[in-house]
Order: sequence, then C-alpha cells, then structure tokens
Amino acid sequence: MRVDQLVPTFHRGDAIGDSASQMRDFFRSQGLASGIYCLDRDEGLEAEAGTFAEFPAPGPGDVTILHFALPSPLTQGFARLKSRKVLVYHNITPEGFFAPFDQEMARICRLGREELASLAPVVDLALADSEYNRRELPELGYRKTGVLPLVIDFHKYARPMSSFVHGLYRDDRTNILFVGRVAPNKRIEDLIRTTFYFKKYISPLVRLIVVGKTSSLPKYYESLVLMADEFFLNPEEIVFTGHVPDEEMFALYRASDVFLSMSEHEGFCLPLIESMVFDLPIIAYDSTAVPFTLEGAGVLISSKGPDMVGELVDRVAHDGELRKRIIQGQRARLERFRKLDLRGTLLEKIKELAP
Repeated sequence: MRVDQLVPTFHRGDAIGDSASQMRDFFRSQGLASGIYCLDRDEGLEAEAGTFAEFPAPGPGDVTILHFALPSPLTQGFARLKSRKVLVYHNITPEGFFAPFDQEMARICRLGREELASLAPVVDLALADSEYNRRELPELGYRKTGVLPLVIDFHKYARPMSSFVHGLYRDDRTNILFVGRVAPNKRIEDLIRTTFYFKKYISPLVRLIVVGKTSSLPKYYESLVLMADEFFLNPEEIVFTGHVPDEEMFALYRASDVFLSMSEHEGFCLPLIESMVFDLPIIAYDSTAVPFTLEGAGVLISSKGPDMVGELVDRVAHDGELRKRIIQGQRARLERFRKLDLRGTLLEKIKELAP
C-alpha cells in the first residue's frame, strides 16, 4: 500500500509542509511507500516533494491524503483518483476579513469553501487539525470526521538560536511578540493599540515585534504602518521583521516578555505551541481554535480594551509569581500535547480504510 500526500504549495518552514514531511517520514519508517507531491515548491526542495505531474497514479489499495487550505487544481485531480481519499483540513479564513483590502483574496477564500464542499461525496475520511475546524466538516456533508493536530517536529526547537538577534532585542524594553502572517484576521491593529496604551500610560520602554510575511496583503500592511505613524510609534517601538530564519525566530521567542494574540480567526495557531516550548507567557483573545489549542493554558481574554490588555501585559511581563504560574500551566499543556500519538493514530485510521 502506498500512502501519498498532496499539498498545493510546499514551502520551507511552512507549518503544513513541515507536518506533511513528518507524516511521510513516519509512513516510510513503517515500511510504507510514501511521497509528497505539489504544484509549487521552494527552490532546493526538489528532493523533498515531487510535482503533481510526477505523481504516479494510485490504485484502489492505496491511500492519498490531500492537505486542504486553499483552492487549487489539486482539488479536481484528487477527486478523480481511484485510491482511498483522506482530507486533512487546515481551515480557510472567511472572505469577509479580506474584502476591504483585497477582492481577489476574498474571492479565493470563497472559492476555497466551495471546493471544500465539493469533495464531501468522494472523501473516505476527513480530518481537521483542531476541533474548531472539524465542526465545519459535517455541515458540508462529510460523513466520517476526526481531529488530527499538526504533527510537529519538536527537535528543531532545540537548535541554536541567533545570539546576535537575541542580544539586539534583550534590552530594557518590554517585548510583546506576535508570530503570524500580516493579514486582517490577525488583527495586528489591536496589537498596535495596546502598544500605544502601554507606551503612554505604563512605560515608554515597549516594543511590539511582529514576525511574519508582510507581502501577502500590501494594502493591509500599509494601513498598519500608517496607523503606527498616527500613534507616534517609531520603528524601534513597532518592528515588522517579515519572514525570518528559524534561528532568528527562536531568538525572538527567547527575547520576548509576552506573546500576545488578538487574532479573530485561527485554524490551529502553531505559535501558541511554540510559545509554550520557549516558556513565553501567552495572552490570547478567545476566538475560533485558540481555546482548543491552549486547552486551559496561558491567559484567555474576552475583551480587547487597550487599557485592560495593556495593564495585563505589564503584569504578566513583570509579576514573577504570576509569570511562573502561567508557564507551569503551559508546560503541563505542552506535555499533554507531546504525549499524543498522532502518527500512530493516523496510521490506524489509514489501515481501517484498506479494502
């Protein structure tokens, strides 16, 4: 039996691509032939993923897994395969978040949901990386569903960080960190409002660090830069790093005082798990998949008032006893997550599909 995976794009450092790689390596360790095939990949990853044009046609005894997060020609190709079909759903952001900034992105999100619904009749098993995502699937007609969180390579977090970057940011400022692409659903503007409050009413020594691609929606990013300027926040106080290598990202996790998320739509939110790995206290808005990923860890908030959030950030950053309790809770949650036998569970589900 072959177990292959299809991903529209295969990028270095991408959470979906990394999870697919972990799954492929596990399948191979179990004696199964397994490959990853994509429509587009970063240069230098040719040995990691083949193109969909190279994908050998599977038979009825094989299993093909499609990682679904956006519409693509893979959808129709996947639907026509003769193999057993497994969908892994990574969520699609509702189009309403993008409409004010990019009509084409809004259209892509709308088309993605239409394609997702079209696969329901042909998929044998639909898995989602959070319970929040899974709840969408029966409503679209999927018969057999389950939860399979992201398969994470925790070994990579033990790699050395950039000492230079860590030293650059580990100064007298309170560092507020957010990791994620700069997109409207992430509500970066709420992070800026909190930073402004902190600077004006608590301490001028504050810095918001936003790690993630800024090029996806230029109009949204430009609106954030303008907002920061209107709030008299200079580049030392609001830092957009763009995409950075792992060693620099690890350094920023270690140099920060609080991870703050005001996002209003998350399918899983890997940075929450990463913050737990680096013992960085989390404050996160109670929305979508966030409470499922935190599972009682961190500090979950239901209000975004800059005064309330700003004061909370200050206390979490500087109250040693509170910080210790939060980190203990995060460590307990991380340990429960790490004990999940995700690979074994997936293999069992796949074997159940064998004819």
